[in-house]
Amino acid sequence: MELEARNLRAGYENVVIIERMNLKIPAHRVTALIGANGCGKSTLLKTICRIQPALGGEVLLDGRPIHDEDSRTLARKLAILPQNPTAPSGLTVRELVNYGRAPYRPRFFARTTKKDREMVEWALAETDMMEFADRPVEALSGGQRQRAWIAMAIAQDTEILFLDEPTSFLDVAHQLDVLTLVRHLNQAYGKTIVMVIHELNEAARFADHLLAMKKGQLLYEGAPAEIFTQDMLRTVFGIDAEILRDPRSGSPYCIPYVQRERKEPQHA
Repeated sequence: MELEARNLRAGYENVVIIERMNLKIPAHRVTALIGANGCGKSTLLKTICRIQPALGGEVLLDGRPIHDEDSRTLARKLAILPQNPTAPSGLTVRELVNYGRAPYRPRFFARTTKKDREMVEWALAETDMMEFADRPVEALSGGQRQRAWIAMAIAQDTEILFLDEPTSFLDVAHQLDVLTLVRHLNQAYGKTIVMVIHELNEAARFADHLLAMKKGQLLYEGAPAEIFTQDMLRTVFGIDAEILRDPRSGSPYCIPYVQRERKEPQHA
């Protein structure tokens, strides 16, 4: 399933953030959108997965305009996990994950099928959430809650999965836990995953393909080994850094240099 943007214009009402962008999302790969705050990463993600309409150009899914797709049909092809999702009070993890099966039901309160139950149990197992299945979502830790939402998304059984900042507000251990799960879903099931992520070294480690943006423009795209360079970091983020290689995985990572010296406060 191929996803492509042609001459895409995106933004909000009369504010254009992205102007005439062209890109292709590699199938069966993990793609990470990186860039400084406010560069348009989330706007791009929301537009290519149809959370918000394009202001111009088009997004094509298997050669067909995505904004022409029937909502239920589209929901069987791609799943979306937005930033900071919230669940109704008292909702259990299993009930939350069961919402992922809604596109396959004729109406919202229709009875669950055997296939629905199998997919819910599979999603709970894949995200290591089985032991928390009957626990309220609000009683979970941040990392557990994020895995519960990912379980709901994969229970939807789509080829493409969009994640908008899936590691925000998580500590390092839980960030790695979530990204390891993302990598597993890609490698084990061939899912195409597109995620917005702020942690540069984690993007280079866990993604196959990087899209580096600045002020609504796509400046660099390609494999981390190719574009994760001093030039890219300086141009996109305005930082100078040393680029090293992980001795185990071979993925690049950066150590930023101190940008300026802090002046000691003067006392009267």
